[in-house]
Amino acid sequence: MAKGKLAIVALIGTAAAFVGGILLAPKSGKETQKDIKDEIKKDVNKVKAEANKLKGEATKAADDVYDKAKVVAKDVSAKAKTVKGNFEKATNDSKKTLAAKPKTVTKKK
Repeated sequence: MAKGKLAIVALIGTAAAFVGGILLAPKSGKETQKDIKDEIKKDVNKVKAEANKLKGEATKAADDVYDKAKVVAKDVSAKAKTVKGNFEKATNDSKKTLAAKPKTVTKKK
């Protein structure tokens, strides 16, 4: 299970256990409501903190991928220019060779 999912499941389990304990405890309704609200606020803050942490990790991963893609794109562009230059040189050399007068070949008897 992913680390983020495990943290969320743990928070939900903690909250459920807390609510169950509060509901079974001998307190007044107002005290119970206050305890539940306080615990929910704590859990919401934990979830927000975890979400921010995961967002930071995702942003870092995306930035890393973007940087690597830029390097690869630059490398591919350089190689494409080299191939294009080699092709143009070969084409020009072929044109020069074809344009030159062919030598007459004589057969030896």
